Amino acid sequence: MYINFWYPIARSSDVTAEKPLKVTLLTLPFVAYRDAAGKAHVLADTCVHRGGSLSGGRIKDDCVVCPYHGWEFAGDGKCAHIPSLGKDGKPPARAKVDSYPVQEKYGIVFAFLGDLPEAERPPIHEIEEYGKAPWKAQLYVIDLKAYYERSMENGLDPIHNEFVHPLQGAPLLSPARQRQLLPVEDIPWGSKFYISFDDKLIRDTNLSSDTSGDRVGAAGSWHQGPNQLVTWIDITASSSFHQYLFEAPVDENNTRLFFLNMRNWLTEDKHDARIEDVTLRVVNEDITILETLNPVRTPETNTKEILLPSDHAVVRYREWLKKWDALGWRIDVKALKARQGDAALTIPCPGRRESGNWVLDAVPLLPGNPAS
Repeated sequence: MYINFWYPIARSSDVTAEKPLKVTLLTLPFVAYRDAAGKAHVLADTCVHRGGSLSGGRIKDDCVVCPYHGWEFAGDGKCAHIPSLGKDGKPPARAKVDSYPVQEKYGIVFAFLGDLPEAERPPIHEIEEYGKAPWKAQLYVIDLKAYYERSMENGLDPIHNEFVHPLQGAPLLSPARQRQLLPVEDIPWGSKFYISFDDKLIRDTNLSSDTSGDRVGAAGSWHQGPNQLVTWIDITASSSFHQYLFEAPVDENNTRLFFLNMRNWLTEDKHDARIEDVTLRVVNEDITILETLNPVRTPETNTKEILLPSDHAVVRYREWLKKWDALGWRIDVKALKARQGDAALTIPCPGRRESGNWVLDAVPLLPGNPAS
């Protein structure tokens, strides 16, 4: 798991000005809420007074109020009021919690969990067709009992479709093509592939009769950063699914998937339930596999698996992870677990580059090697 990337926090509709929302991400607690103007804020969920959970409190005057002793924290993370100091009392400068940059896109509240300045931050994937005709979007939030890297790699694996996805017509590549290196190209912050299948997508399924035009039977997947996955499924020239997964690693065993499924056919409302049923059944085909993988987490070296040319996109994804390892962005989960319970830890926010004297400790990171 990494700092310095954008992570989905919650559906936009779940972040309100009525009640703080507790979110666990990267094994750590965060709180999300809106101010009176409707702006979303994401803070570390630990009061620096005596460790109260801010998400268990309330919202008052654009601040989240700790339920333990009433300390009020504004959206910038600074303590705005301490009741025991009186009406005119000024909170000490050290009374602050980490506050994270926020963006809202696609019906999702995203937070940048890291300390990079704005100009250096990796982007949230730009969905150019979002909100444009004829495309229609449906957003699902799915809890997965699996590690997010396993989920990402599943999406970058074109071979599993033949064996796992009968609802998509079990699209396949011939053994001869599987022996060839999967064509993968690098893109900013990731890599991608796009291939045609030897057998056509959604052949003999309950959606096949609703397509029109010549069959294309092609699909592509790519990742942007460690936790954003894109899959395009082109059934015909005018019938496509564009699927976007924004993955939130809850911890080393659980992931929350923010799954945006877009289509440019069967876009009338009367088809929504049918599309949702087929889509979620396909997702459950993946979940059945992912939740039983052993080991739960990706092996530390490729020597612990036998990888083939068709796994090239998976291998390239792991190579990108090594790049972010070298930058020193990977969380040292073992060290973090050893300290949890004895210390309050959080992800360092950009504000730590501008001021010191923070109460909450930053999460331990594995040493990087930028020269590599």
